[in-house]
Amino acid sequence: MTFLPMPADVLAIVLPVFALIAVGYGVARFGLLPQQVGAALGQFVYVVAIPVLIFKTLAEADLQGQSPWGLWAAYFSGVVIAWILGTLIIRKGFRREARAGVIGGISAGFANTVMVGLPLAAQVYGEAGLVPILVLITVHLPVMTILTAILMERAAALDGTADPPRLFDLALKVAMSLATNPIAVAIVTALAWRLIGLPVGGMFEDVLDRIASTALPVALLSLGMSMVLYGLRGNLLPGLWLSLVKLFVMPATVFAVAAFAIGLPPLWTAVATVTAACPTGVNAFIFANRYGTGHAMSTNAITVTTAAAVLTTGAWIYVLEIWQLGL
Repeated sequence: MTFLPMPADVLAIVLPVFALIAVGYGVARFGLLPQQVGAALGQFVYVVAIPVLIFKTLAEADLQGQSPWGLWAAYFSGVVIAWILGTLIIRKGFRREARAGVIGGISAGFANTVMVGLPLAAQVYGEAGLVPILVLITVHLPVMTILTAILMERAAALDGTADPPRLFDLALKVAMSLATNPIAVAIVTALAWRLIGLPVGGMFEDVLDRIASTALPVALLSLGMSMVLYGLRGNLLPGLWLSLVKLFVMPATVFAVAAFAIGLPPLWTAVATVTAACPTGVNAFIFANRYGTGHAMSTNAITVTTAAAVLTTGAWIYVLEIWQLGL
């Protein structure tokens, strides 16, 4: 007999993920370790540990005959809706320039799939949950990078701060960025490994397992340490509106499309929805810093969504449990 889980049970599953973020934040806030350590841990996670985890999982992943196209369509439907709403809120609601509108779109639609999504999927759904989220990550980084670059270059031209970009130059810039990105390299290498049919076993697998096992806890600790750099800044209202879109509208859209329009398997629907419910990724601030606009709204969105996600992701997981029990 199946019993409906209580919200406290779901919260107990989610809490360890965000507790590690809180530990990292406390370590940095109270000076137990210097901020440089957090940056070094973040580099280790981004350059070594997460790419190894991605390579090992994708090289051995069993999709069980499931096409990834439905998963991508469902997830990016949520991205598009959230991005458009985020842009409209900043452009029309707060009368900001075009570049700030793009930062609003990023803040509302760019989920922290790597630092939060991976650990959360593994914690809630086990190793089986890593497969659909890594299938998402294979296209998330390239698509979001290309989309952001195109929209931001166009916005800079509209604002009169740059000349309209040449398509070739823009494509070359994006290609160079992806070619040197450790996650993109890991994805391509894993796909090539699968295509060739090489095994992952013996001492090679043991070494990969040892490195991959550090990826998720260290990612959460380094994210917590980095949160000290963000915090809340002035002009809170735009960030709050963007946070509402990120935490509620985007996952609701992904769930509706995945469950009812496309009919994905329950696990893939759940992982896609929980991934969409993850807090805003730090990429929002990186782009804001690069283009010199939207610093406050991006940092506020990152801080608010990360702080609130312990409850909102738990709520989404509970909703998904109820939905699966009703199937």
